[in-house]
Amino acid sequence: MPAETTFVIVGASLAGAKAAETLRAEGFDGRVVLLGAEPERPYERPPLSKGYLLGKDEKSSIYVHEEGWYTEHEVDLRLATPVRALDPAGRRVTTADGESVEYDRLLLTTGASPRRLKIPGNDLDGVLYLRTVTHCERLSAALAGGGQVVIAGAGWIGLEVAAAAREAGCAVTVIEPEPAALHRALGPELGQMFTELHREHGVEFRFGESVSEFRGSGQVSEVVTSSGAVVPANTVVVGIGAVPNTGLAADAGLDVGNGIVVDAALRTSDSSIYAAGDVANAYHPLLGRRVRVEHWANALNGGPAAARSMLGQDVSYDRVPYFFSDQYDLGMEAAGLPEPGSYDQVLYRGDRAAREFIAFWLRQGAVVAGMNVNVWDVSDDIQALIRSGRQVDAARLTDPDVPLTEV
Repeated sequence: MPAETTFVIVGASLAGAKAAETLRAEGFDGRVVLLGAEPERPYERPPLSKGYLLGKDEKSSIYVHEEGWYTEHEVDLRLATPVRALDPAGRRVTTADGESVEYDRLLLTTGASPRRLKIPGNDLDGVLYLRTVTHCERLSAALAGGGQVVIAGAGWIGLEVAAAAREAGCAVTVIEPEPAALHRALGPELGQMFTELHREHGVEFRFGESVSEFRGSGQVSEVVTSSGAVVPANTVVVGIGAVPNTGLAADAGLDVGNGIVVDAALRTSDSSIYAAGDVANAYHPLLGRRVRVEHWANALNGGPAAARSMLGQDVSYDRVPYFFSDQYDLGMEAAGLPEPGSYDQVLYRGDRAAREFIAFWLRQGAVVAGMNVNVWDVSDDIQALIRSGRQVDAARLTDPDVPLTEV
């Protein structure tokens, strides 16, 4: 490409930063402009509900690159610079301060925002969300004070925060409309295991209930549930999912629907605009349908894939969705999307009672997802089984003496 070519990335996220890195690694010597709404340089989000939240990790550990990397690689990183509008016809973006930046190719890595609870008292102090560094630091300070923490939502964020809060010495109550933890993410079989894990560590659950009101005088002091129960709270953490940041794309006339709609090459409905990470609702060749994946690995791998696509390379982004979590003494990795309705059988290999096992979700005899719990160095093999799409021998799949590569 001509040296004067300009690639603009809107969203100084993990996906955006890795895209910029890939452009340079692939030899692109044109202009790269990376625009971020936050004042922080690109960082990774998993530590915000894990090590950094607990104060175990230094802040420097969360960043994607060292501070001088962007200058050294001639990436024009502009922080605290939200974008106000896109102009696909004129191939330009306009920042909030009115500056116009022209582009030849544009990548949107605008991520997602926490889903808000629109109920009475939602503006009280102590009602917190967790998405950004600022959110994390505010929550960390609240947990350090001990007290009573109520968490709305028993998803991944809610449970990781629950584990951190218990480690900080807080009393924790989790309120969840579904019948078990992680019900929508893992189904009832594995969701129940996480429920039991947290109960063993003193977490109280209120399943089949939702949050209907926050009460307090300036500072939250009580949470009212849909059943009318009143739960004391010094701190509330709302973890009920995230909403993709599609406003810029929608206003510019791009196709949107549960994210920015992109093809397998991460191209939007405009051939010069791409999207990756949490905001992208991408056609997945392996799964044969569109998926929007909010996990860390999708940002890590999707940004580079989009960068290569922008450079004109033949890209078909078909990574098996991957996620990891650490809660108390339980570490796990999950591959695939084991959502209720996507499988008809769950099989196990290993010791479930000791929580050292692998779970496999199958559909018509083929593995569609897997999760290794306190068992390591098997995720690649699990992903290979998913990718194969073939029917497997259940007896060999569940036999720990049979290598997964030979199932």
